[in-house]
Amino acid sequence: MSSEMQKFQTSEDDDDEMGMDVKEEDDEDEDDDDKNTANQVMVGVEGGFTSTSSNNRFQQNQQYQEQLTPQGGSRRCRPMEEKERTKLRERQRRAITAKILTGLRRHGNYNLRVRADINDVIAALAREAGWVVLPDGTTFPSRSQGTKPAAVTPTTVVTSSSTQMTPQQTSPASLGGMSSSYQSTVEYNACQMKDIFVPSSSPYDVTSNAPSQTSALLVEGLDVQDDPIIGGSMDAVDNRQVVIIPQRLQERDFAGTPYVPVYVMLPLGVINMKCELVDPDSLLNQLRFLKAINVDGVVINAWWGIVEAHGPQVYNWSGYKRLFQVVRDLKLKLQVVLCFHECGGNLGDDVIIPLPNWVAEIGLTNPDIYFTDRAGRRNQECLSWGIDKERVLRGRTAVEVYFDYMRSFRTEFDLFFEDGTISLIEIGLGPCGELRYPSNPVKHGWRYPGVGEFQCYDQYLLKSLRRAAETRGHSFWARGPDNSGSYNSQPKETGFFCDGGDYNGHYGRFFLGWYSQVLIDHGDRLMALARMAFEGICIAAKLSGIYWWYKSSSHAAELTAGFYNPCNRDGYAPIMAMLRKHEAGLNFTCVGTCMLVPCGDFSGELGDPEGLNWQVLNAAWDALVPVSSENDLPCHDRDGYNRILEKAKPLNDPDGRHFTSFTYLSVSLLLMERQNFMEFERFVKKMHGEAVLDV
Repeated sequence: MSSEMQKFQTSEDDDDEMGMDVKEEDDEDEDDDDKNTANQVMVGVEGGFTSTSSNNRFQQNQQYQEQLTPQGGSRRCRPMEEKERTKLRERQRRAITAKILTGLRRHGNYNLRVRADINDVIAALAREAGWVVLPDGTTFPSRSQGTKPAAVTPTTVVTSSSTQMTPQQTSPASLGGMSSSYQSTVEYNACQMKDIFVPSSSPYDVTSNAPSQTSALLVEGLDVQDDPIIGGSMDAVDNRQVVIIPQRLQERDFAGTPYVPVYVMLPLGVINMKCELVDPDSLLNQLRFLKAINVDGVVINAWWGIVEAHGPQVYNWSGYKRLFQVVRDLKLKLQVVLCFHECGGNLGDDVIIPLPNWVAEIGLTNPDIYFTDRAGRRNQECLSWGIDKERVLRGRTAVEVYFDYMRSFRTEFDLFFEDGTISLIEIGLGPCGELRYPSNPVKHGWRYPGVGEFQCYDQYLLKSLRRAAETRGHSFWARGPDNSGSYNSQPKETGFFCDGGDYNGHYGRFFLGWYSQVLIDHGDRLMALARMAFEGICIAAKLSGIYWWYKSSSHAAELTAGFYNPCNRDGYAPIMAMLRKHEAGLNFTCVGTCMLVPCGDFSGELGDPEGLNWQVLNAAWDALVPVSSENDLPCHDRDGYNRILEKAKPLNDPDGRHFTSFTYLSVSLLLMERQNFMEFERFVKKMHGEAVLDV
């Protein structure tokens, strides 16, 4: 059996085929090994082997070895012409292999090293299919896929001196049962050498139980360079070349669909605390790359904590002036986010930019300018909406401070508005720039998927609550819920959020109505001022996607964030009506586009990102509010891009509704890697409605 096993192990011929040196061996052994392998080559996995039993093959091999070895035990010498024929055959194999690898680099965009081997080809195919391949060869589905995808059955092409073309049928391949479905170790080793399995990672692929077929073709004089094989691999049997081509399954064709502009978010720390442009040369190179693939523009955060850091109405825009000029010189568009919150401590924050120093000094003596939870913990990420009309900021209200900042920006960059470089202004309305309460701060111990806590316990919001309760005629309602749990509670653990809980009682409806109205009123004030400051310019507000506990009756996580959206009420329609009133757009984070574990499994927390997306987008479109979006997590794979495309341009929408723009988060060295950048370029073309070659 050991000799039988040796026949199916990777030989030095196979090593030479991938660019390694070849040692000359006995030609008779090589010829016989090739013949036996050719007779026993197996296409497919399960049930695809047509060969004799292991015992018969073992007996035949023994007889063959006895014929080669005389009684004295010495091996027969090989004639010189046979050695030359062996060398010629190996040179031919190397030439064909080189053509295949050249075709993969040129036409398939595979970044293969100069002396690539079959393992590099397999790894490239696996990564393209969305799998993770470690340096030691360990391969497993990426976390964004959620479950192990079905295998894609490959098509095999065998090139030979024969002029016949003989189709053969093979059984479908199964990746999951790869090691258990073989009849013997010999067959397993042989099949390891002869087949490549590329898993399906696209949502457009057929299901694993769909019928699949492969064909084996014998083609004379196949020129791989003239007829390139995209994503395939090659093996050799005797004087025939076995080329294995994974079948490409069709994705949705976005050619001719509406043009959706694509913007790229610049790094959060592109401007430092001294309002200086950081590493302008590197940034210029990155912007040139983005311009080369027809990205429409970039998104820049204009931080209140940098511009007005040292004193009220003392603005420093120097770094932003230089940055905006670089963008304009490259003929890119600008979307600017006016950030009235601090940076640091949230997902994706890689720098720390606090609120202005003079605001922090006020907070030392009057901490009620910040949002406060039931235990009295202050959240210094942004200012409480309770001081929107309170003159506690050196004689100005918070709304006046925000408006003065807007006017300064409009005046300073008037030329960029006039020539159309600045296409949109997004107004920061709360934590992370989003219109919501900071109900789930990590710094206070919140962890996903906790329901969070209400943030209305500073003296100014409590005063507003007392006025609302007295107006209603129930002054004893001037309090927050005392049975709503803590940051990491689940709805069923609380008396307020559980099924049939107090959230749906008389007091609960009053409190939640007031709590959400404070949020809407804050957005209404700032969007009205923004419309005045940026007359004639598109303005927008950002809304977050709180999708966990969406399938519970109370929608607890949304309630603490200020979205009064239980199962019996539409909490997003009033927000859309407010945006429509000011002719403002909506920037809604495209949740669920690139899910990672544990967020990929929502069964435990009754989450439903797709349901939330559907409700918010339809509420906006029904109110005639233009919708733009951005990805919620980093995305570099085709599967994630396809999810974004499906949301940006819904299939078969009767009204033809689609995003007005999309912002990619964000430019980085990882995005600039060759394979990632090529995938991003492909995504940009599809967003623009251009035809894309299926590679």
